[in-house]
Amino acid sequence: MSAVTVRVPAKVNLQLAVGPLRDDGYHDLVNVFHAVSLFDEVTAAEPDDRSAPGATVTVRVEGESAADVPASDDNLAVRAARALAGWAGRSYRADLLIRKAIPVAGGMAGGSADAAAALVACNELWGLGLPLADLMEIGADIGSDVPFALLGGTAVGTGRGERLTALPTSGVFHWAFALADGGLSTPRVYGECDRLRADAGEEAAWPSVSEPLLAALREGDAGRLGRALTNDLQPAALALRPSLEGTLRAGRGRGALGAIVSGSGPTCAFLAESEAHAAELAAALKGADGCRAAVTASGPVPGATVAG
Repeated sequence: MSAVTVRVPAKVNLQLAVGPLRDDGYHDLVNVFHAVSLFDEVTAAEPDDRSAPGATVTVRVEGESAADVPASDDNLAVRAARALAGWAGRSYRADLLIRKAIPVAGGMAGGSADAAAALVACNELWGLGLPLADLMEIGADIGSDVPFALLGGTAVGTGRGERLTALPTSGVFHWAFALADGGLSTPRVYGECDRLRADAGEEAAWPSVSEPLLAALREGDAGRLGRALTNDLQPAALALRPSLEGTLRAGRGRGALGAIVSGSGPTCAFLAESEAHAAELAAALKGADGCRAAVTASGPVPGATVAG
């Protein structure tokens, strides 16, 4: 096999409950992930120059905000491929091509999605035959969101978000996403969350999953789901990017069933009544301050999957 292409979805956080800061610098989380039909593609190919010695992985990036994605060893897809080779205990070579549609630094786990896709693509390209459980274990060392990008669907993550339990979900949920100008640093948003809590004299509570949200997912009730959406990082994202409040307000004004900052932001997610309503929301959001583009998607969808 000379090349393998893998399609991998973005995620939206239906609930992100941020607990106390741990000794390792992470927070304990309850993170309800939902995979949506906004996809990156990663192709892993055998290098043309087979005479070059040693193990190497290269990367090129095309598409959405490609210039903002490192084409170097810092790229999560490169790190994932090399971690996979290390796990297998052999030297491998691959040229990676990432085609971006998921916003960069947008709170939709685009980098983690690319890492997950690289794991699946290189596992196939190199004929390793590793099971999903092994890929998820490798992915958890690369980033907390990587295991979910492999799993897909809807799931609750605990710990750093990497310990996953799939959730029963009925029906299809339709979304509009407002893509902001520029990104937000996830560590900075978590730091701002800690600062806001300290200034308010608040102690982080131990996080727990929302029962109303679980019931809405089981029953496929979009109205109840919209009312149950929560994100403990949203105040911090709004503090760092005040224009997001206007974006959220614009979506609510157009009848969104729920409006929330996705993850650490700055992408804003709007739950719609239907596919047609999602398209109406996206059209209206394109004129909102700070919104450079708006797209629609639906979920849940599978995780990283070999294309074709």
